Amino acid sequence: MKKITKQTYLNWYEEMLFWRKFEDKLAQVYIQQKVRGFLHLYNGQEAILAGSLHAMDLTKDKMITAYRNHVQPIGMGVDPKKVMAELYGKATGTSQGLGGSMHIFSKEHRFYGGHGIVGGQIPLGAGLAFADKYFERDAVTLTFLGDGAARQGSLHETLNMAMLWKLPVVFCVENNGYAMGTSVARTANHVEIWKLGLGYDMPCGAVDAMNPVKVAEEMDKAIKRARKGEGPSFLELKTYRYRGHSMSDAQLYRTKEEVEEYMKIDPITQVLDVIKKKKYATNDEIKAIDKRVKERVAECEKFAEESPFPESNVMYDTVYQQEDYPFLAHKPE
Repeated sequence: MKKITKQTYLNWYEEMLFWRKFEDKLAQVYIQQKVRGFLHLYNGQEAILAGSLHAMDLTKDKMITAYRNHVQPIGMGVDPKKVMAELYGKATGTSQGLGGSMHIFSKEHRFYGGHGIVGGQIPLGAGLAFADKYFERDAVTLTFLGDGAARQGSLHETLNMAMLWKLPVVFCVENNGYAMGTSVARTANHVEIWKLGLGYDMPCGAVDAMNPVKVAEEMDKAIKRARKGEGPSFLELKTYRYRGHSMSDAQLYRTKEEVEEYMKIDPITQVLDVIKKKKYATNDEIKAIDKRVKERVAECEKFAEESPFPESNVMYDTVYQQEDYPFLAHKPE
């Protein structure tokens, strides 16, 4: 695995803090009704992305996930201003404002969504891996799903085929404890989701996903195994989300005390503690990072606010083109 250095920790702190503050801003403008529809935030789960990116080869590896998908494309290299604009429904967004919160996408940066159907991305992730194997691209696909999606039948069909064909894919269950508002214990007679991999003789295990180092170590092993042609892995990333399933979630299924307990092991705080303990940065340098993050978020907000909404014809022009379209012309002659 790439060595975890002083610079790694400093980068992790700045990036994870930016992801957190970026989404805090989204929550704020959502209340102001500048962002509409559903909004699923990643607060608390940032160590998963930080550790995964450290283990990936961003020049060729791919990522696909569910609808809690705002910060992953940023980590993969997408301009965060475009992500913010997409959530605003603006023409400068990643999908010209047509995808919104749940459908961020960037083929250029190998981020394939952003999927609103629970578990819908699981076979798609295996399909991406199948294509990479077929065309001998030496790439690995990280396929993320929530603990609720682990109960979908499509998962089992996909695990079976992925193992049979030795596809270069890593299945990553982000177990934040609650599928929407239903605890894992209420959806199955066991709570160790990683054991589902045993039924397919697939390498599997649980990971402390509040710590980016632990995530990076296990992701590195799984990615290397896939790249060598040894097939998929199934990882249960044990994490926690501090906000509700979505902004409309009243969170009646858990107590404030439970959330506060998990905040004691906040991944950002863990990284910052290492930085301070090992004297990787002075207090002034940490304040400078905090200031940079605040300014970056403000830039994203300004860009989204000032961007135009898409023209109405975009709804038709970006779907398909039909020469004998029977209604009014929507393209200029």
